[in-house]
Amino acid sequence: MPLPAVRLRRGVAGSRVRDDGPVTTPAATAPSRLGGGALVAIGMVVMNIAMYGFTVVAARLLLPHDFGAVTALLGIILVGSVASLGLQASVARRLAVAPDQHDQIVTAARQVTVVAALAVGALVALSTFVLTPVLRLEHHGLVALCGLTLVPLTAMGTQMGVAQGSRRWGAFVAVNLASGLGRLGTGGVALLIDRSPTAAMIGIAVGAWMPVAVGAGLLRTGSKQGVAALRRTLGREALLGSHALLAYFVLSNIDSLIARNRFDAQDSGLYASGLILAKAALFFPQFVSVVVFPDLARDGSSRARLRAVALVGAFGALAVGCTVALPQIALVLVGGDQYAEVGDSLWLFALSGSVLAIVHLLLFDALARHAHGIVVMLWCAVVVLGGSAYLFDVGLVGLVTTVSVVAAVLAVSIWTAATWRERRLARTV
Repeated sequence: MPLPAVRLRRGVAGSRVRDDGPVTTPAATAPSRLGGGALVAIGMVVMNIAMYGFTVVAARLLLPHDFGAVTALLGIILVGSVASLGLQASVARRLAVAPDQHDQIVTAARQVTVVAALAVGALVALSTFVLTPVLRLEHHGLVALCGLTLVPLTAMGTQMGVAQGSRRWGAFVAVNLASGLGRLGTGGVALLIDRSPTAAMIGIAVGAWMPVAVGAGLLRTGSKQGVAALRRTLGREALLGSHALLAYFVLSNIDSLIARNRFDAQDSGLYASGLILAKAALFFPQFVSVVVFPDLARDGSSRARLRAVALVGAFGALAVGCTVALPQIALVLVGGDQYAEVGDSLWLFALSGSVLAIVHLLLFDALARHAHGIVVMLWCAVVVLGGSAYLFDVGLVGLVTTVSVVAAVLAVSIWTAATWRERRLARTV
């Protein structure tokens, strides 16, 4: 089939760099893709288990109202990590389409990362004056600790982008594992010392430096030729990607903030326990987008996207099916008998996480293809979700159901827009 038209411009060394559509850089062979996929899948599963392990430890050691506070703070960190993920996507895409510029891209990315990490950390820390009363937190220092945590997490995003774009899956997995094990180790120890939200956030902040130490070698390069122009381009692309990711993370975490703000302490804690299952269903299949991202950046057709969406959807169906078939085991996984009131609704949380996982995959497909217009649909979904939750004063079941419906409509809309875009580009050749 014909490939869509593309725009090409001269890179720093005279090579051609794609602004949109496919490039002629050879993709990974099937065996290497499968091998990389297996390695990344195993690494991300272990990482997510470690992240989940910390959440379970917190759920069991903290009282429900304190656990609700920690869940809201983790939501702030997730939203604040958009700069990290934006850098990761931009760096990975650049390296995938212009591997001959590796040293220049890494040098430019390192310089952009220093500014981004400090800016994000300061911005989130200052937001404590707004978020502390909104989330009914004990003191301003909790949100400030989120800001401190985001400094190393932003740097980690660039390291992962270098590893992903270069297909250095071993290094990618090492950084991921350090992130998960760091949170579980230091966060768990902190909670054993003092069972409070403050101790939990201090432990998380300390553990966030572990992946930075593990991946330090990924950013070592001495090239400075043509870095200034590339730095500006990379910074702009990372900003656009971060904007889209911000919209997505607001969408995927706003329900935890709504629950904290609208529900009483008990229901907020119950909703937080259900979110453990939702996040597991959301995070588990994300290795798919990691492995196929370089191919999505090169391939102008929908084949890679279709395969990836089908795989993520299959994982989602499995998650929902297991939750329906084994509700008691699911209840144990989200904190035990003290959260029994939410037991009958856990399959809805698995469903919401699974649908959001498909949206996540479609978002990274859009970033790989430089289709940043997706941000408009994401923000519209945020407005619809937030407006519906407050307008209809939904309860626990109503809120998680609303998340599932809005995410499903959004996924269909993104797929339709991507298909229309490909057909329009195909008609130009």
